Amino acid sequence: MMTGERFGNDRDQRSGTSGADPTELLRIENLAVDFPTDDGTVHAVRGVSFALDEGEVLGIVGESGSGKSVSMLAVMGLLPMSARVSGRAVFRGRDVLALPERERRSLRGRKIGMVFQDPMTALNPVYSVGDQLAEAVRSHEAVSRRVAMDRAAEMLDLVGIPKPAERLSAYPHEFSGGMRQRVMIAMAVINQPDVIIADEPTTALDVTVQAQILEKLIEVKDAVNAAIILITHDLGVVAGVAGQVLVMYAGREVELGSTAQVFTTPRMPYTAGLLGSIPTLDTTENRLRPIPGAPPSLINLPPGCPFSPRCPLVQERCIVDEPDLQETDRRDHLAACHHWDRLAACDDPTTFFRTGAGIR
Repeated sequence: MMTGERFGNDRDQRSGTSGADPTELLRIENLAVDFPTDDGTVHAVRGVSFALDEGEVLGIVGESGSGKSVSMLAVMGLLPMSARVSGRAVFRGRDVLALPERERRSLRGRKIGMVFQDPMTALNPVYSVGDQLAEAVRSHEAVSRRVAMDRAAEMLDLVGIPKPAERLSAYPHEFSGGMRQRVMIAMAVINQPDVIIADEPTTALDVTVQAQILEKLIEVKDAVNAAIILITHDLGVVAGVAGQVLVMYAGREVELGSTAQVFTTPRMPYTAGLLGSIPTLDTTENRLRPIPGAPPSLINLPPGCPFSPRCPLVQERCIVDEPDLQETDRRDHLAACHHWDRLAACDDPTTFFRTGAGIR
């Protein structure tokens, strides 16, 4: 659970670790990631903080470039050497970011598994699926190849691949896109990790296969008793499987709370804009209500709220003062907005994105 008591208004205070929840698996504290470039420093992640409890499913949503994947790759230690990472990622009382690389490697895949976005590039095309799954086992346990292969077959069966023992000798190109994604899920959970990070697990899959993959991911999560961090831009996916949702924009969190509350009563205009841009069958309008403009450059961020150039509620304070994540009128519902109370007073906050509906 992520509460106002655990994440107060002062971002510096959120880096403390006192009063830790015994059910807490992972706590991210003021995570920041910078990439130096010829044009300047890209501030890809800017002080993100959240917590993940045992068995919880947390959805992280936002537009491309908002820092969703980069933040989790930083936790996994999979960013390029040029990346500058600061903050803390406390997993069961140990700061993963401060560990030597050998110890981080032992956690990666064994305690924290990851389902990557594109299984065709994540899987090695010149090794069989069985060899790759067995390698994931033997890199963490001193077992024979036969034992590792037996476990690989069990995992393929767990994720719903027919004739798993026979498919161990197949290569990635011999699987369909949906089946390759199932292989990636099997690889992520083969060592029964405590946390599964799923980065856009349904990208480029048709709708029916998406539903199957998500259903299988939740089944596997329950089978190995793991928590899930689900990274996606698809709000429908989050609504179907996640209990908590974190909305990111311009490298930081802008709304945090239960999925039901955030989706039905958003307290951040950006979230309201995302929800309003989703087509529905019962809409009475001929056109969708997109969010105008584009996200800001993360090299030269302007002062104030990064969403202010696109926000229908923008006022002078928004332009000069970037809001912290703060408590709203809902329990455990946080938002980074100076005007969350105006959204609270509106029956349908998505209507602010209609032409002329903004308050300036």
